[in-house]
Amino acid sequence: MPVLPGAEAFHHDGDRTGVLLCHGFTGSPQSLRPWAEFLADAGLAVSLPRLPGHGTTWQDMATTRWEDWYAEADRALGELRANADEIFVMGLSMGACLALRLAELHGPAVGGLVLVNPSLTAETKLFLLAPVMKLVVPSLKGIASDIKKPGVTELAYDRVPVKAAATLPGLWKVTTKHLDQVSQPVLVFQSTVDHVCGKANVEILRRALPHNQLEVRKCPDSYHVATLDNDADAIFTGSLDFVRSHSHAGKE
Repeated sequence: MPVLPGAEAFHHDGDRTGVLLCHGFTGSPQSLRPWAEFLADAGLAVSLPRLPGHGTTWQDMATTRWEDWYAEADRALGELRANADEIFVMGLSMGACLALRLAELHGPAVGGLVLVNPSLTAETKLFLLAPVMKLVVPSLKGIASDIKKPGVTELAYDRVPVKAAATLPGLWKVTTKHLDQVSQPVLVFQSTVDHVCGKANVEILRRALPHNQLEVRKCPDSYHVATLDNDADAIFTGSLDFVRSHSHAGKE
């Protein structure tokens, strides 16, 4: 299946500190590419995989499920681990949920998490009804390009494959159930206005993680895809500072 121009995966060989970036549901690496390049320019080893079914067609994505997306993120983490002493995992929306699940399962192999507008629960009827709707309709109107900055577009599907969406609650459930296994420091960037993921998502993290483990910073001038929006620079620099402050190299 041909990959859409701009939706390609990104990889950069850097120093012994690695960063894995996970994009969101129906999105593509394009939404995190500037972030990945910023971290690469700072000398870090960076991996930004394209999750299965993404960056091609929504019909292609309809044949995939959350376990496929997680498996690719896990594969990329393993690849980074072979060449890095420590790894930080970062993600947008569903990608943030994948990052949390990786931290739960890999423990000390993940040094810390940076999450942007994490998706951890169903807040729209789409996901609540998806298990039934998948039997009736193949797709629904997309949720892409929730961006405040004029002239900026997210390379993502304009349709949501219902079969794929119906599997998301499974990822949310298994991840939120095991949040007590997240021992790493967590930095969250939360947009003040987000038309995709509401405040309930971050509240789940606040209830599950000690306050000294979780830091939440507001993005006052961005919508859901904050990594392409007005607060992107604050996210990029903040994530780099986070890596440097929590990495073994930064403590030496």
